Amino acid sequence: MLRFFHGKLRTCPLLRRAALAGAALLAVTAAAPQASAATDAADRGPSGGGLSAVIRYTENGIPHILAQDYAHLGFGSGWAQAADQVCVLADGFVTVAGERSRWFGAVAAPDGSLSSATRNLSSDLYFKGVRESATVEKLLATPAPAGPSKDLKELMRGWAAGYNAWLAQNEITDPACKGAAWVHPVTTLDVASRGFAVSVLGGQGRAVDDIAAAQPPGRTVGGAARTGPAEGDPAALAEAARAFFDTSRYDMGSNAVAFSGSTTANGRGLLLGNPHYPWQGGRRFWQSQQTIPGELNVSGGSLLGTAVVNIGFNEKVAWSHTVATGTPVNLHQLTLDPADPTVYLVDGTPEKMTQRTVSVRVAGAAPVTRTQWWTRYGPVVTGLGPGLPLPWTTGTAYALNDPNAANLRGSDTALAMGKARSVAGIQDALRRTQGLPWVNTVAADSAGGTLFTQSQVLPRITDELAARCSTPLGRATYPASGLAVLDGARGDCAPGSDPDAVQPGVFGPAKAPALRDAPYAENSNDSAWLANADRPLTGYERIWGNTGTPRSLRTRGAVEDVAAMAGKGRLTVADLQEQQFANRVPAGDLAAADAAKACAALPGGAATASDGRSVDVSAACPVLAGWDRTADTGSRGALLFDRFWRRLTAGTAAKDLWLVPFSAADPVHTPRTLNQAAPGIGRALADAVVELTAAGIALDAPLGEHQFVVRGGQRLPVPGGTEALGVWNKVEASWNAAAGGYPEVVHGSSHVQAVGWDGGRCPVARTLLTYGQSSNPASPYYADQTRLFSQERWVTSRFCERDILTSPQLKVVRPRERR
Repeated sequence: MLRFFHGKLRTCPLLRRAALAGAALLAVTAAAPQASAATDAADRGPSGGGLSAVIRYTENGIPHILAQDYAHLGFGSGWAQAADQVCVLADGFVTVAGERSRWFGAVAAPDGSLSSATRNLSSDLYFKGVRESATVEKLLATPAPAGPSKDLKELMRGWAAGYNAWLAQNEITDPACKGAAWVHPVTTLDVASRGFAVSVLGGQGRAVDDIAAAQPPGRTVGGAARTGPAEGDPAALAEAARAFFDTSRYDMGSNAVAFSGSTTANGRGLLLGNPHYPWQGGRRFWQSQQTIPGELNVSGGSLLGTAVVNIGFNEKVAWSHTVATGTPVNLHQLTLDPADPTVYLVDGTPEKMTQRTVSVRVAGAAPVTRTQWWTRYGPVVTGLGPGLPLPWTTGTAYALNDPNAANLRGSDTALAMGKARSVAGIQDALRRTQGLPWVNTVAADSAGGTLFTQSQVLPRITDELAARCSTPLGRATYPASGLAVLDGARGDCAPGSDPDAVQPGVFGPAKAPALRDAPYAENSNDSAWLANADRPLTGYERIWGNTGTPRSLRTRGAVEDVAAMAGKGRLTVADLQEQQFANRVPAGDLAAADAAKACAALPGGAATASDGRSVDVSAACPVLAGWDRTADTGSRGALLFDRFWRRLTAGTAAKDLWLVPFSAADPVHTPRTLNQAAPGIGRALADAVVELTAAGIALDAPLGEHQFVVRGGQRLPVPGGTEALGVWNKVEASWNAAAGGYPEVVHGSSHVQAVGWDGGRCPVARTLLTYGQSSNPASPYYADQTRLFSQERWVTSRFCERDILTSPQLKVVRPRERR
């Protein structure tokens, strides 16, 4: 063990203590899951002086990775991630290599974790184009701060080596990829390419199908060309753009709140982070602690395939992220040369589009070769979502500008935040690195400070530029969604630059909405406006988000809750834990009583269902009236209200639903008062009763009997509720009456953390990774935290050395490269 660290032991007391303790503990503890080969190798001593690390596993399979520098830290992280998630990781590396069609066929769909591609073929055409154009290599070669730092490059190099070492030294037991030829070693470029994919998720990644399919007039590939003029009904186009960029419709979201010392029991800050991410596939979080003595000591959640902690805490500060409302892209409407639709004009000068001709291997079929078309602004696209077609005609085409396609700094931002010592340090990290592509940051520190900031990479489009340069389409979409459509024929209509921005064409950090040291700072995926309802943020450009408009029910419920908590004061970590699992349903508080009255007033207790039949709904009335307005697993009436409310809101406009309309002067409490005479209430009740009765589900069945997951053959009830209900503890599930209701969570609460400080050296932290560390059904960490989530229980974080080394489940592994 001592040979691993060589002379550094004398200068790193923490490393020395951990190494010595680990060596002693190895004599009496078993190796961590799937790591026995590495332990045996370490016991035999070094072989060639390659990379290595010490990994101490504590309860729930959480690794505490100890290393002497960034390359070694990356090695330990890559090894430990592979041990838990090798199949999911390997699948993602197939994606960014553009080889899904080769292994899985052209028409199958990816899992959506790295782009919105609906077919493997379009995914491959895009990512193969990125690879063959050396996009990521060029970003890696860009000097910091515009490009990645040396430390990050070393982390990625080490991560690839650790992943490869695990593959070489262990047998895969996960049936998802056991014996699969598509699981193979990776390079630093592969790791960086995955980071690139995450960076463009909100931009190019959401337009992959339309980038791959875009062809000049007269040519079509993969089906019919997009039709319908982009200059259609302005209201319909505006709504299509709003829907496309509506954060409540994403499979990612989040809540986070920071409380200042003025509201807490001991004058120190508190942070509750509740990100909502997919429960399956490559966009899961994974927990760890990363330590380089004297340099870095941070704990939290990492997106799979990344070498850093993305959401987490250290001994002085904690932070979380929420998906932001900033529109990370814009369009340029191109004026084409009448003689050649692949030539566009800028200030009267013709420019030829750049062709990317890409060939993709396809399982059981001939390779597919396609050409993509790129401009100075970005790729030509034929649409943004089904409602916003952007047809390529003989006179017009549309190019997508995504500044995050030049941003490989996201992990540098995470690394810098992990080293911060205060919320001021978090702000400074964001200012220096400018790497967050599509999220806000909420933070609290041990001195009692709080922070909300929307520091994200956005095209520098001011309201003035949009007014001066918008096309007719842009004049419809920009006010509604922040999507600018600029005149690409004018050079003076390109986004400008700020002097404090590290890359051209984006806003500098000084322009980002920010709030410091408010009693609370909260975000639930609406704009920055009501981060604190008593201190509204205004004055920012429309591309950052809107103000004075209705908030989601989740935002309204969250602001009510956290404002009440701040007003009560004397808050502790236990209060954060209580908020996470309060499972209050704001929609129920607003509407359940009135819905029950409307139900009771129906003549003869009957309502007409969508299919025209008369349905006796009288049994539903007392269930709605008696429901406790929560989405706890034992709540009776929650399921009935959920099925009723989804139907009612899907078919009834807000103006017809509420008697008191929205008021910008009271945005948290309006609109309100359900219109009991609203068209659709009876129909929604009848449809919900018919649906539940046909499925054999009692109207007053406890929610957990029909909202659950099955792990290891055991049915685990799941608390929480959907976006439409406004529940903080958000869970989204697909309805399957034949399988019992909601039999699997698609996305929702993921890496939850409640963090505070008590004046000692160790943060007071409770965490919960709702779906567990491993995707391997054979792992003991496949469902252990899902069981905790079902029971609304938490994991007590072990951050300090004494806590790690005294864990009753401590297992120590010392993986190293074999050369």
